[in-house]
Amino acid sequence: MLFMKCFLNATVFLFVMVNLLTACQESSEKNKEIVVQENGNRKYFGTIDKDTLYAFTLKNSRGLTAVISNYGGTLLELWTPDKSGKSGDVILGYDSLSGYLQKSNPYFGAIVGRYANRIHHGSFTIDGKTYTLALNNGNNTLHGGIKGFDKVIWTVDQVNDSSLALSYSSRDGEEGFPGNLNVKVVYTVKSSNELVIDYTALTDKKTPINLTNHAYFNLSAGKDSTILNQELKINASKFTPVNDSLIPTGGAASVAGTAMDFKKAKKIGQDIVDVKGGYDHNFIIDKKDSALATAATVFDPGSGRKMEVWTTQPGIQFYTGNFLDGSLTGRDGKKILKHGAFCLETQHFPDSPNQPSFPGTILEPGQTFHEVTVYAFSVKQ
Repeated sequence: MLFMKCFLNATVFLFVMVNLLTACQESSEKNKEIVVQENGNRKYFGTIDKDTLYAFTLKNSRGLTAVISNYGGTLLELWTPDKSGKSGDVILGYDSLSGYLQKSNPYFGAIVGRYANRIHHGSFTIDGKTYTLALNNGNNTLHGGIKGFDKVIWTVDQVNDSSLALSYSSRDGEEGFPGNLNVKVVYTVKSSNELVIDYTALTDKKTPINLTNHAYFNLSAGKDSTILNQELKINASKFTPVNDSLIPTGGAASVAGTAMDFKKAKKIGQDIVDVKGGYDHNFIIDKKDSALATAATVFDPGSGRKMEVWTTQPGIQFYTGNFLDGSLTGRDGKKILKHGAFCLETQHFPDSPNQPSFPGTILEPGQTFHEVTVYAFSVKQ
């Protein structure tokens, strides 16, 4: 009897321990389901409807750090050291997602498309068929229309500590453009202190395409409220003159002897009073082919920061924040003033679908759109 009692007690004890162990294991498994381990470079950025948005941090060992969201493929922050080694954010942006969602957001840091820049009267013709686009800039279409690529949620294909690959499928008829267009954009922070943006796209119908990034730069990292004293050189002997609606009038004009001449470095504000409304013009890069070439160089004497822009594209839009008027509040509650930043948007020319003399922008089935832009950072004492 004593043996049987001991055996039963031991059996009960074993049964209890097994159940406790099983319960702990189940609890552990449930915890694994609840606690989602995020990548070290990914942070929650917000939600739109049921879609979760993230901010991804890419960096190198030399202090170049880029923060990018899958909302609009937007470059949220870009940190680089000054001549004393102190890091600063050299682009404009907001503290939270709500800033990027406001209607008055002027495309801060976003990927813009399907067609960056303006299309006259929001229409063009391909093979005898006229396509009509949404008008969102007076009588013109700007940066892809009412809901361009800057306002969509991109798919995250791949991410690591230094690179982020995003993709977006733009359906046939979206904003009036023909063809299903599959776009991929890869951001890479290189050890050489370069931010590389690589664009590719494929279509199943003939369609215009022009992709760029709309970052607003201030190399002082906010220490100076405007960029008028920063020095700019543009590798361009010609530009495309525009009318009052900023639509090219056709052809090209020499920069020589005009306020458009940045062949030699000069302060951005030196001749700006001679440009009606400020700079918002496409410069034709001095290059013979689609190889990567230097388009522009900017230097901020105060911080010592220097930025070079290289691209495979034929043009670069220089914009001096003429429509910034102090009504927008940027990071840390700072008001964003007129000329508070500049843009150097690598691109094909504005209104190219309606300008036969400009480099072609019609992508056909079986062709691959591929362009690369590099922002290279350094310091100079």
